[in-house]
Amino acid sequence: MKILCVSDQIDPLVYSTQAKERFKDIDLVLCAGDLPSDYIDFIVSTLNKQTYFIFGNHNLSEFSYYHKQKKHTGPHPTWQEEHNELDMGGSFGAIYAGFKTLKDKTLKISMQNGKKRPLLIAGVSGSIEYNKGLNQYTNRQMFFKLLSLTPKLLLNKILYGKYLDIFLTHASPRHIHDKEDPCHKGFECFNWFIKHFQPTFLVHGHIHLYDINSPRKTKVGNTTVVNAYSHTILELENE
Repeated sequence: MKILCVSDQIDPLVYSTQAKERFKDIDLVLCAGDLPSDYIDFIVSTLNKQTYFIFGNHNLSEFSYYHKQKKHTGPHPTWQEEHNELDMGGSFGAIYAGFKTLKDKTLKISMQNGKKRPLLIAGVSGSIEYNKGLNQYTNRQMFFKLLSLTPKLLLNKILYGKYLDIFLTHASPRHIHDKEDPCHKGFECFNWFIKHFQPTFLVHGHIHLYDINSPRKTKVGNTTVVNAYSHTILELENE
């Protein structure tokens, strides 16, 4: 399974009339935050592939449409109330994965026993708190959001023998790809999550890559942490 990952920057190789041909073998798109909605809409309409997104700490004009506890104004065509939040349908054709555990039954993973199971995805939006802005969280707040994902992750393990294939975030784990300035520090609790739930990939954004020698992929136990800045392509193998 080939996965196109994007974040933080409108990449001219993606936002192009040649995108459909250039990425014709892509099966899935992951948007790791800080992207304008019209860019995500372009990706969905051009590639016509299943697309998941989360929000970062910028480009948050649509954030309130997905979280009822935040104030919003004006109508929204995809409002569906569920558990005090809006349902995962997206206003730009993509599926919102923020603070959710999802099963994609359109994308199958072949297991060792020959059976097939759905692709297992979870995601969280936002960055570390640095100026008390929208979609910023302390490590403690994010830890409790991760705890809310665990019941479905445990069920995945029982049903499929695996907790998770992909964990989609905006911020990175602490001391993996992150920076020391207040805005770009990673979450300590993401390291806890990796250790206990071992997703195949943790895909994040937030950390801009200006140096070609900067690490984009880092192996942590059984998990590969991937910086999706601009764009990168991953391959998810069958079990």
